Parts: sequence; structure tokens; C-alpha cells
Amino acid sequence: MTRPPHAADRPGLNLFVCIKQVPDSAQIRVHPVTNTIMRQGVPTIVNPYDLFALEEALRLRDEYGGSVTVLSMGPPMAEEALRRALGIGADHAVLITDRRFAGADTLATSYALASALTTLGREQPIDMVLTGKQTIDGDTAQVGPGIARRLGLEQLTYVAAIDRVDPLRREIVVRRRSEGGVQVLASRLPCLVSVVEGLNEVRRGAVADVLRAARAEVVTWSATEAGVEDPMRCGLRGSPTVVRRVFAPSPRQERAQMVAVTGKRPSQLADAVLDLVLTQQPKLEAALADGPVRRNRP
Repeated sequence: MTRPPHAADRPGLNLFVCIKQVPDSAQIRVHPVTNTIMRQGVPTIVNPYDLFALEEALRLRDEYGGSVTVLSMGPPMAEEALRRALGIGADHAVLITDRRFAGADTLATSYALASALTTLGREQPIDMVLTGKQTIDGDTAQVGPGIARRLGLEQLTYVAAIDRVDPLRREIVVRRRSEGGVQVLASRLPCLVSVVEGLNEVRRGAVADVLRAARAEVVTWSATEAGVEDPMRCGLRGSPTVVRRVFAPSPRQERAQMVAVTGKRPSQLADAVLDLVLTQQPKLEAALADGPVRRNRP
């Protein structure tokens, strides 16, 4: 019987994962006077969606061989996020940090990250870039597609599963979440994949990886070292987005209403709730009567 090829015997994939250190959204506060986010004293975490991207990269490396490099743009303290990624199993980590990156919107961020990836790609040709679908502090889902556009990569967004990768034929097949259901897409490498939550279960780092992460060197680049050719396209100067106001939503004054039902059948509870809704929204019944869903009233 022929032995199946070990990962080391396979062509291997050069995988790059973009991660971001973000404030813990459960503890974010908004300044009552300036209406800006108060970051002082707020703990930071690795963007949760990026962890799914990292796990998927590690899974592909384990199956096909190759290496996983994590990349982040941020202040020096973002090194913590990169060490967390190394502790989970990433092979290499690169932090691009420079005062000129401060205040970057998604356009400037994608430019800086794409520049760094271009520089990394000169030593290790890029097979795949993986990102989370979005970050929990910005929620724009723009950086991943922005990187793909700048690097000329095929982009596969909102990916819920990677079904197949063929490094020799340079092909990939994924399942993509869409409003109408799930799309099955085939594309070519190199590509950028942004993943959704629940794609996988993020592993806990092995003891050897955690110890390695503690002593590993995190490569730190300035804007120049990252290959940024035009500093005017970085940071606040390169960011056309203007945030005029950030505010916390006002707490709702309405209280939940209790619905009492004498019967035990689910339909009786549904009727009671619907009667309450239609009483408060009298125009809704007419709209439902004209639509595809009609209610059979007694």
C-alpha cells in the first residue's frame, strides 16, 4: 500500500494572515463630552474573526505543508496579538508600526498592509492571504477586499468553508455565505479569503508553541521598511473618511410586555403575541393581508 504523502512532501502553501488588535467591545465607553471612543483602560484582544482566519491557515498548513505568517499594523503594543498568534501555532510574525500610520481609515490601512505583503512576497511568493470578514471596532469589512484589489488577488469574501485547495493546479473551492443562501465558488491561487465566524474551532496552542512564542522574534518594520512608497497615503493624511460623531445608543424606555395564555398549544401563544402586535401596529394587519403571508383570523 502506498503511503499517503506527508505534509512536508507536498508543494506547500505560503499563507499570510492579517490580524488586528482591537479594544474589547464589551468594555468600550464613549466620552460624554467629545463623543469619542475612550480607549484608556480598555483591555485589548485579537479581533475574533481574525482568529478563525488564523485557524483556517493553520489547518491548510497542516494538510498541505508550507508556512503561516501573521501580519498586523498598529502601535508597538500590538506585538501582544502577534505573540498570541505565534502561541496558537503561526510560524512567523511581522508588525508594521509607525507614527505615520496613526489615524488610518480602511483605505490607508489596506494600502499599508498591501505594501508590507508585497515586501514579504519578494521572499515568499503569496499563495493565499486570509482575514476575518471584518473587525469588531470598525465593522466595515473593507480592508480585506482593499488588500486584494491593491495586490491584484482573486477575492473570496464571507467564506464559510474551504472545501478544496490544489496547490499544483493552483485551484481553490469554497462555500461563501450570501443573502440568498450559500454559493460554491471555484477560483485560482493566489487569492484573498475573508472568513466568517464558525468556520472552524480555534485550537488551543500546544505548550511547545506557547514557549516558542515567548522567545520568538517579532519582526518590526517602519513604514519605509514595510515598502510604503508614498507616506502621504498612510495614516490620517491618506484617510478621506471623516467621522463626525461617535455615540452610544440611548437606552430604551419601553419595558417588555408579558403575554398571558390560558391554553398550552404553541399556536395559542403565537395568536396572543400577534394580537398584541396588531393592536399596537394597526396598519400592519392591512400590510400583511396584501402580502404573501395571510393570517386566518377566526
